[in-house]
Amino acid sequence: MPHRPPPVGDDAARLRHDVELLAAGPRNRVGRIDAAREHVERELCNAGWAVQRQPFRRRWVLGVRDTGAGSSISRLRLHRGLAGVNLVATRPGSAPPYMVVGAHLDTVLESPGADDNASGVAVALELARRLTEPASVMIAILDLEEAGFVGARVLARRLAAERAVSGMLCLESVGCYRDQPGTQQVPTGLRRLIEDAEAVLAQRRGDFLAVVHRRSSQPVAERFCELAAKFGLPTVRVRDPRPDGVAGLLATAALPPLANLDRSDHLPFWRRGIPSMMVTDTANLRNPNYHRPTDTPDTLDYPRLARLVSALTELLA
Repeated sequence: MPHRPPPVGDDAARLRHDVELLAAGPRNRVGRIDAAREHVERELCNAGWAVQRQPFRRRWVLGVRDTGAGSSISRLRLHRGLAGVNLVATRPGSAPPYMVVGAHLDTVLESPGADDNASGVAVALELARRLTEPASVMIAILDLEEAGFVGARVLARRLAAERAVSGMLCLESVGCYRDQPGTQQVPTGLRRLIEDAEAVLAQRRGDFLAVVHRRSSQPVAERFCELAAKFGLPTVRVRDPRPDGVAGLLATAALPPLANLDRSDHLPFWRRGIPSMMVTDTANLRNPNYHRPTDTPDTLDYPRLARLVSALTELLA
């Protein structure tokens, strides 16, 4: 029998339902991503969105191995060929340029990826149910993030060429909260970039969402943080000093710690000069289950995920 989602209004239960279906097993090139993609497509269509499957193939892609083991440098790999599918949804009657709300569907090979990133996809689905008017919002469920943001690269290139994008908001691992002191790591090279750093560093509680932005996306980041506070969800802004475009890419070579701010699908949009920001629970800087088989649905905080949906709904409506 097909799973029946909880009724509209029971947001936390619906979010959990989506995460449990998506995180039934690893979602990647060798396992289960087709079933997860079908669930996402069905839910977006049921919410009244027009959904496009956008398959892509790329040869000789410089990326990383989609396994959880090792550092980013040790995982570097030249892929001979990669194929994936992005799901792109818009409201009938809406028009570009779009604010893209992106979340990656795939996982590393070993993990069911409840936090990374069924949490982000579930928030995008619940947001789609809430946004009933034809606002200029595009929901993009992206593929092959774990291989090096490949699906996001493809979409950013296409939308930039069509001048069909005004900005990008990336949902990356948004469901893990740890309220105990000492549960949040803060890389030394990034401390000066954190708003209210002293408050964050004093207790090191993993009880907030980090909002990573640049100057181009600062107004949106500030407004999102105001709305999140309204719904009782603490946030911490992390200001990336690099400019968008090629200049920002070059600045990373001079300031390597800033590469910590690049670790999701907002990066290809930054590289094309598109104002973008990432909302994240900071992944492995907080979550002991990151890229592990233990990244399961029972480890997430669904009431706080529901608060995130409420803040995003007001931001985008």
